[in-house]
Amino acid sequence: MKTHSKHSKLAKRPFGRYAPNELAILGTNCNTISQFVQDVSHYFETSWKLAYLDASHQDDLTAPLIDTFTFHSVGHLDSNTHTVMNRYNDKIKCSSYDLTFINGNHFMGAQQILILDEAKRASVLKRLDQLNDIQCIVKTSADVKLFDFLLEQHPHLKNTPTFDIADIPNIAKYIEQLIRKKLAPLKGLVLAGGKSTRMGTDKGLLVYDHQDQRSRSLQLLKTLGLEAYLSVRSDQNIEIENKINDSFLGLGPFGAICSAFQKEPNTAWLVMATDLPFLDQVTLEQLVAARNPSKFATALQGTSKEFPEPLITIWEPKSYPILLQYLALGISCPRKVLINNDIDIVTVDEQVIRNINTPEEYQKAKKEFDH
Repeated sequence: MKTHSKHSKLAKRPFGRYAPNELAILGTNCNTISQFVQDVSHYFETSWKLAYLDASHQDDLTAPLIDTFTFHSVGHLDSNTHTVMNRYNDKIKCSSYDLTFINGNHFMGAQQILILDEAKRASVLKRLDQLNDIQCIVKTSADVKLFDFLLEQHPHLKNTPTFDIADIPNIAKYIEQLIRKKLAPLKGLVLAGGKSTRMGTDKGLLVYDHQDQRSRSLQLLKTLGLEAYLSVRSDQNIEIENKINDSFLGLGPFGAICSAFQKEPNTAWLVMATDLPFLDQVTLEQLVAARNPSKFATALQGTSKEFPEPLITIWEPKSYPILLQYLALGISCPRKVLINNDIDIVTVDEQVIRNINTPEEYQKAKKEFDH
């Protein structure tokens, strides 16, 4: 019997219980877990964006009369808000983090780190059902052994990577491997859905050096080893297998980027316009080599330009919720999203990334190619 669903089936970014990448720490007391998270996090201060989900032990807390947000000039924020846990809103809060640590004494996580502490044997037995994907074992002392009941239920644990709790550098290296395993794949997106009003004809079909710009752009991305897609309007008659129709209508490049994320929300998109005839493989290789998946995006910027180029940018999956939030504010400018969020910038010769928008610019550019 066919079941009825009143909701559209959308592709979803893979999440654990709270975050795209999460590690629950359990097996010892809360103070040791908290200190362990702090010690490991020091190794990632400049490389990855981390969060820690914990529960308060205070019994006398009361909800604030008014939500308070206190900002410091160096970027710190102290907040005191009346907030309850919610499985959807919690995912939104954690969506921008490369890894979320979880105090496993209070909350479950999709993956776990087990800290072996003889004094907490009974606690581990009580939480045995939470230990379904242990990534590594951390021993609080050299003589502590895997508990018999753990080996009975998970015999493979004897082959699980094991560290001493004082060996923070190697634990951090191992956790970084877990972060990198979850990094989004990179694909290419050529923006071909514009109406080319100023040019008077489709800019993607303009020929430079015996090749139309649309084909050349796709070929550049494929040369980088990327799966390349063409972003188009639904009314364009373009026969190509890898294409993404705009589902966010009337929003130009902003809508094209959102449409790509709607189709594949766990993909990082190298977005490039079709009116960049001087953009070359070397420059794109430079951008890909500089990709920083911990940021919202990695963008090119001309040497004398004030702002980055949003249409020669690698947009990470964590930027998708931000784009939608800006859209809710009535803002559909991708550059405004870039300059107001945490991104990396690659500075290049601005002549390589200049746009060709008018017939006069096209004729001038053709002469440069001819010469």
